[in-house]
Amino acid sequence: MLAVDALNEIGFWLERSSAPSFKVAAFRKAAAIIGPLSEKELADRATSGRLRNMKGIGGRTAEVITQAVVGDVPDYLADLRARNTEPLASGGAELLAALRGDLHAHSEWSDGGSTIEQLLHGAAMLGREYIALTDHSPNLTIANGLSVERLSEQLDVIDGLNAAGGPVRLLAGIEVDILESGELDQTPEMLDRLDIVVASVHSKLRADRATMTERMLGAIRTPRTNILGHCTGRLVQGSRGTRPPSEFDAEAVFAACAQNDVAVEINSRPERQDPPDDLIALALEAGCLFSIDTDAHAPGQLDYLAYGAERAERVGVPADRIITTWPADRLVEWARG
Repeated sequence: MLAVDALNEIGFWLERSSAPSFKVAAFRKAAAIIGPLSEKELADRATSGRLRNMKGIGGRTAEVITQAVVGDVPDYLADLRARNTEPLASGGAELLAALRGDLHAHSEWSDGGSTIEQLLHGAAMLGREYIALTDHSPNLTIANGLSVERLSEQLDVIDGLNAAGGPVRLLAGIEVDILESGELDQTPEMLDRLDIVVASVHSKLRADRATMTERMLGAIRTPRTNILGHCTGRLVQGSRGTRPPSEFDAEAVFAACAQNDVAVEINSRPERQDPPDDLIALALEAGCLFSIDTDAHAPGQLDYLAYGAERAERVGVPADRIITTWPADRLVEWARG
């Protein structure tokens, strides 16, 4: 339906530009409201002015729908397209073009704001070949982490979406919490069913250097860990404020990553920029692989890859050391191996 597509695309461009979440939600909600209507019923409501009688449809969304149902590109959408013609980052274009996928993204199953289908649609808009769905694990209750039962249910959904076909392959994954013991917050049996495992620290970020190092080393040495996510946990900007990086023995951690074939994530979120450039350079010197990921919590944020590519290129990370430049089959074979 043209109107639904227009509303969702507006949501995409607003997410890409880090617009306030309430503004994005208005368009995503409107798309969900009109989705069940037939095209005739929607057109009748638009021409008769009854759209505003529907709860959740405001003046701007009604205007977009009314213009879309007659086959026009809504003015608001045209304006957003015109304002988003330039890449998000000024550098890293060559490396960005080499990236095939994204191995860190969240849906509404945990703390993301969109459906899995919307994430896939956003990835398709950007020309991605694959994305990994990496919702949180049970210990992170604040983010609605997935129990064994819910993760099993999600795997069935992923299988169904891949079976239906489409331009983007959806990889089964998780962002698993690294517990204080260094263990991973999911059963080994469930982890073995996944294509990609991103392991991250989300709690006790102010632990002392020795404690944090041992915690991270425990996860890195666990055979099913594929990627070490946002390793310092820092925040440099954004609505959550700032947070200093965790303290750990970076040389020991990156040496273990290289030895255990664990990629170091270059997290592309503007508020994270994690790890900082000096640690990317240290990991490069240690012989690590890298994964440039968005940590997207909404479809438009999937374009944040540009920020990570810019930083990786600035430090001199070669494309062949970045696993997200690999074809999906090679990537999954490596991850499961």
